[in-house]
Parts: sequence; C-alpha cells; structure tokens
Amino acid sequence: MSTDPNEYKYELQCHLGGGDFDTPCLARQLDCKDREDGAKGIPVMWLSRPRGVPGAVWAHHSGPTCLYDPKPEDLLPRIAADIQRQFHNLPVNAGKVVAQPSPNTLRGAETNFYAEAVEQQFDITMFGQKVHVVATPVQYTWNYGDGTVFGPQSSMGGALPQDRWGEKTRTSHAYASTGDFQVVMTTTFQGTYSVNAGPPLPIPGQGQFNAPPQTISVWRSLTRNYADDCNTNPQGQGCPGAGMR
Repeated sequence: MSTDPNEYKYELQCHLGGGDFDTPCLARQLDCKDREDGAKGIPVMWLSRPRGVPGAVWAHHSGPTCLYDPKPEDLLPRIAADIQRQFHNLPVNAGKVVAQPSPNTLRGAETNFYAEAVEQQFDITMFGQKVHVVATPVQYTWNYGDGTVFGPQSSMGGALPQDRWGEKTRTSHAYASTGDFQVVMTTTFQGTYSVNAGPPLPIPGQGQFNAPPQTISVWRSLTRNYADDCNTNPQGQGCPGAGMR
C-alpha cells in the first residue's frame, strides 16, 4: 500500500481535453528526441491530487517531461511492483564507523562511536524507462562486537572534541573486557523513485546496508599508589628520570 498522500497521472502537454490542443502551446512544446534504442517519447505534464479526498481536483505537479513507451501507463505498475527489489540491489554506500578514541580504547571507559552516511542518488533503467532513485539514511544499528547491539535508532551520533573523550554519548559504549572487537554499523535507508522525471514516489519498505567493520582494541589501565612524588623521589617508577644513570 502506498504511503504517498497524493495520487498522480499524466496528460499530454498542450492537451485541452477531448481532441483539442492549445495551438500556441504546441509551438513551444517540449521536443522529445528518439532514444538510442529507437524508443519514441511523448511530452507530458504530471498532475496530482490528494488521495481519498472527495471532490479533490487535479493540479499541476511537474513537467513537461518526456515519457518513453507506446503505452507507458502499462509499465508504471510493473515498475512499482519491482522497485523494492531493485532498491535492495543498488550499490548503496552504508557509510563508515568512526570511533573516539581509535584504534585503541580503555576497558570500562566510554568509547564514542558515530556514523558518517549521506543521501545517494542512482539512475537505472527498468522496462526501458529511466528511473531515478534517491536513498536517504534514516536509522542506524550498532553491533559493538562484544554481544551488545544498540538500535535501530535515528541518531547517527557525532564527533567530540578530544578533551571530552570518555564522556557518555547517545551512541557510545563501554567495554567490560579487553581484546579486539569488530564494530559493525547497519544503516537503514528509505527511498523514492521517479519515472522519466515524473513525480517522486515512495519505495515501499526500507533497505539495510552494512558499513565495513571497524576494529577497536580494548586495553586495560593500571593504577598504582606511591608514597612519594617525582620531586621527592626522581627515580621512582613512572618518573621521567627513572632508570637513567
């Protein structure tokens, strides 16, 4: 079921209804040149009206644009039925995972993770028609590699200045054990498609794409107490002069 609040149709450019055409309009009508495969185009205007509203009238939405097919209206349902499969097969870039600090962090400390993902556009051909697809990232799921999964949720996180590393954030994670962990982010995209420069229509469902894993090494820190500071005992462990003769 479509989630678009509008419904759409197209009409020949300059068409006044019945068999009448606007003569001045015909003089400046869009020239639809034949495609390389020999398909001939017709100049059309796209109209829209609110879906399910009694008495709603058709109004100009976009155009003029060229529609290529002897019976293009027969292909639109076929494209709509197949567009979700096409969307899942597109080479959508899920983005990348950024960690702060990286590549090493400390056990028990908050490691800030955030995503870098952007909207992408693709032009494909379906049933001989030009289809423009826009994929927009809307949700993110974080698998931190230690059995903890967070999401899906809408925040992609964000960078922290270095003096704030270790603060808890919406997408940060504290590891309870040491080791190397593979962090995987799954980005959920929503899409729209338009046929032959027609109105953008929503693609049913969503597409999920995984970003390349980010390896994070979790170390442990040791804390020791000493009776003297380095001014009192310059040769004490951890002091700059320790071990120097």
